[in-house]
Amino acid sequence: MRLRILVGSLGLVLGLMLYAALVAAIAQRVLPADTITAILFYAVAGTLWIFPAALVTRWMQRAAPYHPPPGAAS
Repeated sequence: MRLRILVGSLGLVLGLMLYAALVAAIAQRVLPADTITAILFYAVAGTLWIFPAALVTRWMQRAAPYHPPPGAAS
């Protein structure tokens, strides 16, 4: 479980960094100089990353199946 949390945490941080860079690059090339459009774009883009992050977080919190040690009383 610890390894899953470590991998998931690193994946979230790296994924968010890449996502932010991608959003900034798209905004630089596509967005007009209109402030309202930029605010709406960043509001939507800032919200969309929550969905994959939620999937990764759920995966991180899923516990491995319990296997009692041999000879343990049940």
